[in-house]
Amino acid sequence: MKRLYSNKFYILVFLLPALLLFCGVLIAPIITSLYYSFFNWNGIGAKAFIGLANYKELFTSNSIGFLRALRNSLLLAALSVFLQLPLALALALTLGKKIKGERTFLSVYFMPVLISTVVIGQLWLKIYNPDYGVLNVLLRSIGLEKWTKVWLGTKETALGAVFVPTLWQYVGYHMLLLYAGVKSVPPELREAAMLDGATDGQINRFVVLPYIKPIIRISVIFAITGSLKSFDLIYVLTNGGPLHSTEVPSTLMINMLFLRNRYGMGSTIAVMLIILCFGFALLINAIFKEED
Repeated sequence: MKRLYSNKFYILVFLLPALLLFCGVLIAPIITSLYYSFFNWNGIGAKAFIGLANYKELFTSNSIGFLRALRNSLLLAALSVFLQLPLALALALTLGKKIKGERTFLSVYFMPVLISTVVIGQLWLKIYNPDYGVLNVLLRSIGLEKWTKVWLGTKETALGAVFVPTLWQYVGYHMLLLYAGVKSVPPELREAAMLDGATDGQINRFVVLPYIKPIIRISVIFAITGSLKSFDLIYVLTNGGPLHSTEVPSTLMINMLFLRNRYGMGSTIAVMLIILCFGFALLINAIFKEED
């Protein structure tokens, strides 16, 4: 058996199926998108090579609106990092203290992650409905009728209204990741801190948080890249409207591909999304490495 594992040929043979699957599912589409991004193509007729013209138009043309869509994604990413993750961390730290009903709370908070995003979108469409939606009905019942709005149809409130169900759906996902990290902290570290007179807050700050920093890094990467790639919930709720106020790169890409038949520009947006996601992942890793 040792001889088998030491033979590089056999190792390559065993890894080959996974490597082929990886290349076919991930690498090949990336290369294909990069190739099409250099062409002006409607998806059917002949392709016309235009070099970097699509990339130039992407960042200079107001009719495309990529910078506006990117700004919306970055705003969602900032809200995810500074609102969603702290809430998930607070829940993880609370549940990590072995409170009563710990498993029940874990299941309840994680349940939205298991629900289809389309179903969640339809649910929140009913909540935000201006006529019979729970939110406006509640505001009217407590005498705050002037606060009622067409939440998804008003430019000023649409992006925030889209973020709320995103927060609700994925806070349990990040909470579970952080909870696993909190539970992995060795008990002797907590006991030593308690013997030194540390409070719960000091234990969390000086013992737990430094120990789970790798998990926090992963959660930050997932939160930012997930916001950059966000599509399905926004598509169901607003489809990028009103007046492109909730447009994100993914909805813009679909618009270019299937509504405007600009496959070259759609591929360009896809390439930029890949670059942004990898770039932010490397930046976050570098930041956490410097802190360490």
